[in-house]
Amino acid sequence: MTDSKQSIGLEGSIWFQKADNRFLGGDRIALLDKIDELGSITSAAKAVGISYKTAWHLVNMMNNLSEHPLVDRTTGGKGGGGTILTNEGKKVIEQFRIVQEEHRKFLQNLEGRLGETNHLYQFLNRIAMKISARNIFSGTVETIIKGSVNSEVVLLLNGGSRIVSIITNGSVDNLGLKEGVNAYAIIKASSVIIAQELLDAKLSTRNILPGIISKLIEGPVNTEVDVEIGGGNVISAVITHGSSEKMSLKEGDHACVAFKASSVIIGVN
Repeated sequence: MTDSKQSIGLEGSIWFQKADNRFLGGDRIALLDKIDELGSITSAAKAVGISYKTAWHLVNMMNNLSEHPLVDRTTGGKGGGGTILTNEGKKVIEQFRIVQEEHRKFLQNLEGRLGETNHLYQFLNRIAMKISARNIFSGTVETIIKGSVNSEVVLLLNGGSRIVSIITNGSVDNLGLKEGVNAYAIIKASSVIIAQELLDAKLSTRNILPGIISKLIEGPVNTEVDVEIGGGNVISAVITHGSSEKMSLKEGDHACVAFKASSVIIGVN
C-alpha cells in the first residue's frame, strides 16, 4: 500500500446488546470513563460533547439494563455530592476495553490477509459512483493519440477487450490521462447497438466487440440486452422490442455490440 490516498483500512465498532437494545458502546464507555475521572455528570457530559439531559438519559438506561447500577449519585459532603462509578461500572469498562482490544487485533489480522488493497479501492470507488449511465468499465489507458483538437484514448479492460474514446485534448490534460493510468469508460445503454455477424462488416463505428448474450429483459416497448464480452465484463444495450423480435435474439446467442468512440465518456478517480 504505497499510495496513502488509495490505502484501505478496516474500522468497526463494538456494541453490547441486551433485550434487543444497544446497551454499551464506545460513546457510552467514554461517558462512564469521564464520570469516573471527573466525579460529575455535568463535567462528564461537557467533556464528551453531549447535553446534561442526554447524559442522564444514557446513565439511567444503562443502569436500568444492567444487573447492578453502573453509576451512583451521591449527596452531601464538602462538595455537595456528585456522581461516581460503582464497582460494577468500573468492571464493565475494564471488560469493554478487553473486547475492544481483541476486536482491534481481529481487524488488523483481516487487513493483513487482504494484502494489497488498491484493486479493492478501485472496485469500491467504481460501485459508489452515482451516474445514470448503465455501462461503467474499469481499465488502463493503453494508448493516447493526440490530434489538433481531439485525442483518441484506448482503454484496455480486464480480459483483453479494448474500448476507444474520442475526447478533447483539454479533457486529456484535465483528467491527467497518460499511458498506464487507471480510468473508467462510461457508455449509455441507449448508445449501444446490437448486431449479428458484424465482425467482417465495414462500419465507421470504432467499437465493435463480440460476445455472448447473457440476459434478455423484454418490455412492451424496449428490450434490455446484456452481452458478455469476456473478462467478466458485460455491456448492456437498450433496443426496441421490435428489433429484438426481428433479430430473434435469445440468451446464449453470439452477438456484437457496437458504439461510437464519441459516445464513450472517460473518467478517473
